[in-house]
Amino acid sequence: MMRFDHVGLSVADLDAMTSWWCAALGLEVEFDFALEAVDLRGAMLLGPDGWRLELLHRVGNAAGLQAANPAEAALTRGYGHLALDVPDVDAAYADLLAAGASDRMTPRPSPEPGVRMAFVADPEGNLVELLDRTTSREGGFETVASATSSTTDSAPVVEEGALAPVSKPPTGVAPVGEPS
Repeated sequence: MMRFDHVGLSVADLDAMTSWWCAALGLEVEFDFALEAVDLRGAMLLGPDGWRLELLHRVGNAAGLQAANPAEAALTRGYGHLALDVPDVDAAYADLLAAGASDRMTPRPSPEPGVRMAFVADPEGNLVELLDRTTSREGGFETVASATSSTTDSAPVVEEGALAPVSKPPTGVAPVGEPS
């Protein structure tokens, strides 16, 4: 049986990011490691439900994707964000901001029906999505007519033309399982 094991994230400051992820999300260091031949150090962090995050640092690494929001991240192929299922998006969002995360998208209904979501960035700018799948709110897709601004950053939270949550599918789009 195949199952998800971990996500690897390259960081500029391994010690600082290990401390932040552990303090902000209650992760624990499962083990540290080093590959001397390639000057690589890492830490495997363990979440309370068994999910794992591997932080890696190699001397000379360069910043990659530094998206201001999820719509911008989707313009670059490859890693875009890490998503965490949380019991209360608003509380998790507030806790992460208090721990030093940056606002990228305030809590709101997700385009996925029945889900609430928010986005933050860790201290190095890596996007983290927070999801609450226990809500009963309806969602759908609609194109945003204008960009909105973040409360803490000047970068747009949702870009022009990006998908935004609404209470029903857009006109002319049949719900899943129904003919269009």
